[in-house]
Amino acid sequence: MLDHPKNESSSTDRAGKERISPPKQQQPEPGLDAEMTPLADHGESSYEGRGRLEGKRALITGGDSGIGAAVAIAFAREGADVALAHLPVEDRDAENIESVLENAGVQVHRFPGDLRDRGYRDGLVDEAAAALGGLDILVNNAGKQISVESLDELPDSQVEATFDVNIFAMFALSRAALKVIGQGGSIINTTSIQAFEPSAHLMDYAATKAAISNFTKALAEQAAPRGIRVNAVAPGPIWTPLQPSEGQPIEALPKFGHDTWLGRAGQPVEVAPAYVFLASDEASYVVGSTVHVNGGKNQP
Repeated sequence: MLDHPKNESSSTDRAGKERISPPKQQQPEPGLDAEMTPLADHGESSYEGRGRLEGKRALITGGDSGIGAAVAIAFAREGADVALAHLPVEDRDAENIESVLENAGVQVHRFPGDLRDRGYRDGLVDEAAAALGGLDILVNNAGKQISVESLDELPDSQVEATFDVNIFAMFALSRAALKVIGQGGSIINTTSIQAFEPSAHLMDYAATKAAISNFTKALAEQAAPRGIRVNAVAPGPIWTPLQPSEGQPIEALPKFGHDTWLGRAGQPVEVAPAYVFLASDEASYVVGSTVHVNGGKNQP
C-alpha cells in the first residue's frame, strides 16, 4: 500500500480531486445527510445522464441518502422511474432527493418504513411494482453500521438488528423481486470493502457484507436462467450518514478514508456509475460479479 500524502492538510488527493477531512461530529443513528459537515455530494449538480436506463423502473432501498441517493439521482437522469424505500425518520433527506428526481422528469414514489418490520418488508416489492407499473431493477442498498470496539461490548440485539437490515431483508426483497422482474432485469446488492478487509470495530457489519458477497454469487447462478442478472458493488470508505452516526469512532472521522491509495474518502456520486453500468444493457454479459469502488484498497 502506498504511503499517506506527506501534506495531510492538502485539499486535493493524488489525482487532484477534492479531499475532505471531516471534523469530529456525531448524530443519532441512522443519521441525516442534511446534518453532515461537510455535506456529501450525490451528483445533484454534476451527474449527467445519457439515457442508458430509459424506460426502466427501479426500487432502491436506503434511497434517501448516501450511496442510495446518488444511485437514485443517476438512475433518474438516465431515464429510469424510481421508487425510494427509507426509514420514516429520514423523511427530510428523502424529500430533498425526491425533488431532485422529479426535476429529471421521471416518475418518483417514496415508501417509508423499517426493513426490520416484516409486514413492510414483505410487501415493499409488490407495492413498488404496482406504483411504477412493473419493476426492472432492485437495488438492495440499505445498511446498518455501528462501531463497537470489542466483541465483549457487542450485544446480541445489535448483531440481530444488523443482520436483519443488511442481509435478511435482502433475501426477502430478492425473493419477491424474482416474481415480478422480467427477462433482462437486474438485482444489484451493496456489499463493501469490509467483506474482504474487515475492520475489528465493525465485526457484525463486516460479517453481513461477506454474507452479501456470497449471497450475490449464489443468487446470480439461480437467477441467470430466468434472464435476470445479479451483481454487487463493493464501496470503500464513502462519506455518508453511516459514518458520523456511530459508524466510525468519532476521533477517526478527520482522517476517514485517508488510508486509501488515493488518500481520501469517496463521495456517493463516485459510486453511482457502477450501479448504472450494472443496471444497463451495457452489462448484459456481467453476472455474479462485484465492482470495487474504493479509492485503492487490497481486494480479491
